[in-house]
Amino acid sequence: RGISSEERPKRPLTAYFRFLKENRPAFRQKNPEMSNMELVKKIADAWKELPASQKQVYEDARKTDWQKYSEQLAAYKAQLTPAQAAALKEERRKQLAKRRSFRAKREMTVLGKPKRPRSGFNIFVSENFQESEGVSPVAKLKRLFDSWQKLSNSQKQPYLQLAEDDKVRYENEMKSWEAKMVELGREDLIRSRKQRSKKNPAETETAKASSHESKAKSKLKKSEE
Repeated sequence: RGISSEERPKRPLTAYFRFLKENRPAFRQKNPEMSNMELVKKIADAWKELPASQKQVYEDARKTDWQKYSEQLAAYKAQLTPAQAAALKEERRKQLAKRRSFRAKREMTVLGKPKRPRSGFNIFVSENFQESEGVSPVAKLKRLFDSWQKLSNSQKQPYLQLAEDDKVRYENEMKSWEAKMVELGREDLIRSRKQRSKKNPAETETAKASSHESKAKSKLKKSEE
């Protein structure tokens, strides 16, 4: 039978997260004006000040839950065939990769990382999407893709120029942002020299437009299937 990773026993909460879950409602009631971030910080401070004897209560509860979890996990793994175990391992790997990607994107948003430059095709789509004929977004995108393919080089040029202008905007904003990241001690977010190396503008935009066209074409093909 098919077994989903959703059936896998859930890891028990740590002592701190158990404290957070139990006390959050009371803290929220006393501090309704606080943002979620401020509230969590306040609870974290309360945890730091909690006497060791009271922290031990939460740690003991974690150990009890961990013992139950270990037994449930062993029983769960025992029912799997080698093929199921391999499939679930791959499913879990993809889920973890997706979570890491989501957390990374959320962090970049919080840190105010500049939005990447748009291609000429992207700009063409955004300017004409509302007026494009088609019942569904996919139908609109298909029509716009066909229209873009039929445009002459001279007709595409205004959009390609806007894309080049947006690229200049992006580079300038990235330089300022990266300088700020250095001040914050986040050199790990700085692009390498290879990533910052200058390319021929025309070649860059042509390649970028081609890439976006290919992605749009692939998306349309999948929707039609």
